[in-house]
Amino acid sequence: MALRPVNVNIKALDEEAVGRFWAAALGWELSSEAPGVANVEPGGDYVWPDPAALVVDVVRVPEPKSPTKNRVHLDLATTSLAHQAELVERLRGLGATPADVGQGDDVPWVVLADPEGNEFCVLEPREVYRDTGPIAAVVVDCADPRAMARFWDGATEWTPGEVTDQQASLRSSTGLGPYLEFLRKPEGKTVPDRVHIDLLPYPDDDMGAEVARLRDLGAVDIDLGQGDVPWRCLSDPDGHEFCVLRPPPAAG
Repeated sequence: MALRPVNVNIKALDEEAVGRFWAAALGWELSSEAPGVANVEPGGDYVWPDPAALVVDVVRVPEPKSPTKNRVHLDLATTSLAHQAELVERLRGLGATPADVGQGDDVPWVVLADPEGNEFCVLEPREVYRDTGPIAAVVVDCADPRAMARFWDGATEWTPGEVTDQQASLRSSTGLGPYLEFLRKPEGKTVPDRVHIDLLPYPDDDMGAEVARLRDLGAVDIDLGQGDVPWRCLSDPDGHEFCVLRPPPAAG
């Protein structure tokens, strides 16, 4: 049994506006699978799910983002310093604004916020991200990167890379797509996550068994007011919410 990270879920007051921003930011296409949901995904021959890209789902909620910095954010990849500068200028033209998360003036990356204040970073070119696509990494602030790497290694089919006391990373075993990274941060979680990851079982896997396995690894069932829905909401050992989606039907 294994679960696949398939979506980055972003909550928004105006899912259409935020969806348009992220579609333009990533150079992807915008669609909608249901009222209140904007789907941002690669065009062309892309077929979901595919480890080469995590789809961005923007979901309407009634609550605005709090002033507190998100503890989950996206890092965007660039191929050169000129590309980084061009991307930052383009993103600001799309409605992004500079954000101060305590990064100081001497870092080589640029911190911005989307139109509803969700922070993200535009990285300087880094060799490790040369083949990730536009999203270099989903970055999670946490108290213990080693513990988070153990949990997410057990929870998903992704495999760990570098693991230290300060940071840890996982990536699809296919060697495609973005990284999932954990950074040690001293501040604890104080508000629900505005950004989270959705996991998908394989068609022949049992959703209930997968959820039970996650509990054994340290996950906890949570109630976010989701009501009677076909997915399950849990939190990892650091308190970050995530969802387990209903498995797709088996072929044939």
